[in-house]
Amino acid sequence: MEKKQYVLAVPNFSEGRRKEVIETIVDEVRKVEGVKLVSYEPEHDFNRTVVTFIGQPEPVKEALVNMAAKSAELIDMRHHKGTHPRIGAQDTLPIFPFKDITIEECVHLAKEIGNELHKKTQVPVFFAGEAASNEDRKAFAYIRAGQYEGLRDLLKQNKDNEERASEYENRKPDLSIDGLISDTAGATICSAETDGLTAYNIFLGTENVQIAKEIAKGLRGPSGGFSTVRAVGIKFPEREGVVVSMNLLDCSKTPMHRAFEFVKREAERYGVMVTGTELVGPIKLDYILDSFQYFFRLEGFKKEQVLETHLMDM
Repeated sequence: MEKKQYVLAVPNFSEGRRKEVIETIVDEVRKVEGVKLVSYEPEHDFNRTVVTFIGQPEPVKEALVNMAAKSAELIDMRHHKGTHPRIGAQDTLPIFPFKDITIEECVHLAKEIGNELHKKTQVPVFFAGEAASNEDRKAFAYIRAGQYEGLRDLLKQNKDNEERASEYENRKPDLSIDGLISDTAGATICSAETDGLTAYNIFLGTENVQIAKEIAKGLRGPSGGFSTVRAVGIKFPEREGVVVSMNLLDCSKTPMHRAFEFVKREAERYGVMVTGTELVGPIKLDYILDSFQYFFRLEGFKKEQVLETHLMDM
């Protein structure tokens, strides 16, 4: 009997405040048979929503293309403001191998998703991660540099400028009718990667957001911290204190407990306590067990000791 393949998708779209728009976009996932909607997390300050679902390749592709088309229809990037970097209405469409599927097959699927989305909507597409056209484009940060407004203007200014032709070529979408991004929908990043990111927030007992920013600077890879961590220090208006908000790109290289201990230790230097933490969206069981072993100092612990793991093979 041929094994069924499963893919994990964790897309995000640029709306986290208008409930009716969020529900309408997420409905495009709910409608597709063969897809399991795990969660969706609207974030007011970021003004984006992260969606997580699992399914077989073809239903996942259908759900992603339909969701992205609806995002492009309902979100106008000319009026979008938020604290999280973004370049499009449907900002990202990342997929990851989940069960009995290879990264090579996911790369092929990501290319199909990008091409079908562009054909259906004409929304420009960038390919990233393992599906990227070059090394630079593997990173979302490179593609998003300047965000929607900066990338839109850069492409328009440099398209017919012979002196800056190389800069234009380096930054233009992989798929685009006119070599630019859309004024209303921006562009969408389609990617395939071996491991999904873990979104993790650590709350601090202070109203001084500068402390959170300094800790985030020391934590994130580009400024000298952990190579697989991206972090910002911000204030969520809806709750007390400030937050170090991070994306852990690979928890096998930088475990969640290591990031927690770093933030806790740095906060103590300022006389500040960690008041709580929050996972945004799902996390792999292996990453939870890794921190479980660390904090309880377990010796000889095996994953198979967790009874629920045996249900996965039944």
